[in-house]
Parts: sequence; structure tokens; C-alpha cells
Amino acid sequence: MISSFALSHGALQRVERLDAEVMLFSNPDAAERDLLHSHYKVDEHALASALDPDEVSRIEFHPDHLFLIWKRPENYSGGGSLAFEVSSCGLLFSPGQLLVIATDDTPLHGIGTRQPLNAPLDVLLDLLFNNIHHYLGHLKVIKLVARELQQKFNASMQNQHLVQMFNLSESLIYYINALHSNGAVLTRLRNHAEKQHFGSEAIGLIDDLIIENNQCYKQAEIYSTVFSGLIDARGNLMNNSMNNLLRKLTLINVVFLPLNLIASIGGMSEFSMMTAGTPWWISYPVFLLVMLLGAGGMLFGLRRLAK
Repeated sequence: MISSFALSHGALQRVERLDAEVMLFSNPDAAERDLLHSHYKVDEHALASALDPDEVSRIEFHPDHLFLIWKRPENYSGGGSLAFEVSSCGLLFSPGQLLVIATDDTPLHGIGTRQPLNAPLDVLLDLLFNNIHHYLGHLKVIKLVARELQQKFNASMQNQHLVQMFNLSESLIYYINALHSNGAVLTRLRNHAEKQHFGSEAIGLIDDLIIENNQCYKQAEIYSTVFSGLIDARGNLMNNSMNNLLRKLTLINVVFLPLNLIASIGGMSEFSMMTAGTPWWISYPVFLLVMLLGAGGMLFGLRRLAK
């Protein structure tokens, strides 16, 4: 789907034309892909990279435009898995136009609420800034969810809560990789802006983006380290709980083992038939003595093998 926006009075206004200042191609079909190839000169590799969720962030410099692959967080929808996903989008920027290529129409949500949008460069920088704050918002949610999971885990010790903690830890790894690659893109964009003599306000905003991204990256790293320690501690705690449970079950078995032995000996009709001519007060002690000797022999043999 194609959405066109014009810049009017410092905001995005939806229009119905293909030469607007801002164009959003969300999950483009075959005809829209052909339009990107023929009219906007976007090659197949760049288009596939923009729609590939596993693509690494990068920036390409061309004589008349820039092409960026930017990693952005997916909107969190909740659910039992507690997985925070990361996707990619392509940004084709020229002084007069900005093209956004993504799998959905969310990249432009919330754009223009922080500063007026008077040029495609303002839209590009505000989009990047909005994405970094989206990461920060998700990190706050992850922190709150982690605290709730700790309380549930302390109360029930269920494997489900441990799996959810693993999912959160995996999401943080994806966030760290995305923020690191986005930071490299911002650094190269800052160098390009200085060489191309961008305005001081735009360069200052890129500097702010680099600082915000680094802070978000450090925060995600700290959360990931804490989560790894918590998961290890919770796993050891579950193992200790299981060992204590097995110890209690073993003690119960030890208590009932002599009773089972007495019941088994007393219920052996074949033994009573074979010792019918021998008084019970002789046959049973002899039988117990043989059993004790056999147990002693087995114990002696196991000790010899263990040496």
C-alpha cells in the first residue's frame, strides 16, 4: 500500500499523489515494487533488505540520495510469550523527498509531535528519534514485566515463568544488536552531514540521536546482564528445590522399605512350603541372615569396584 504525505504547516498531511515529499510503501505488492524499481531506482537487493527483519542496519551514499536500513522495534502486542520483536525498514532520502519502505504502516506513527516538520530531513530525523524512544519505552516495559515475573516465580516456581524470562532475555539480545548497528549508521550519517554542510540544527539533532541511542544501548546491555544472572540464579534455585523434594521422597522410601521387606517375607507361600518341617523361629532368622550376608557381599564388591 502507498501512502503519500505533504509537508504543510509543520506537519504531515495525507495527499493523493505519487510525487509527495514523504511516501510510505507498506508491504508493497508487485506493482508497487515495479514502481520503486522504475521510478525511484530502488534495486531488488535494497528492497529485499528493507523488508528483511534480519537485515543489519547500514547506510549507502549515492550522488543524489542516501539509502538507510534502520532497525526498529515492533509494536508489543502482549500475550504469554513476552517476546519483543525487531524489524527493518528502508529509508530513501533526498533533499526533496523521503521514501519509507516497511512491512507495515507504523513507521510514521507519532511523527511531528516533538518538532515542526518543514523538510524531508526533519521527517527523517524525527522518525529516527521516535524509534529510539520506542526502544526506551520497551525497555521500561521489560523492566516492569521482569519484576512481575520474579514475584510470580518466587510464589509458584513454575517452568512457564522461567521460559518467559528466557524470552525477555532473548529479546534484549536482539535489541542490543539492533541498537549497536543503528549507532554505526548514526555515526556515519553525522560524518556525512558535516561534509555536506547540513544546517547546525540538523547536525545538533543527529548528535542528540547518537547520545540517546548510546544510552539506550547501555541500558539494554545492563538489563541483559542482570537477566542472565537472574536466570542462572532461578535455575539453581529450581534445582535446589527439586533436590530437596527428591531427598524427602528418598526418606519416605527408606521409612517404608523395612515394612515392605517384612510384608514380602511374611507373604512368601513358597518359602513356608519349603520350610514346613523346620520351626519358623529357625527358618526365618536363617533366611534373614542369608539376606544380610548377601547384602554385605554386594556392598563389599561395590566398594572394591569404586576404588
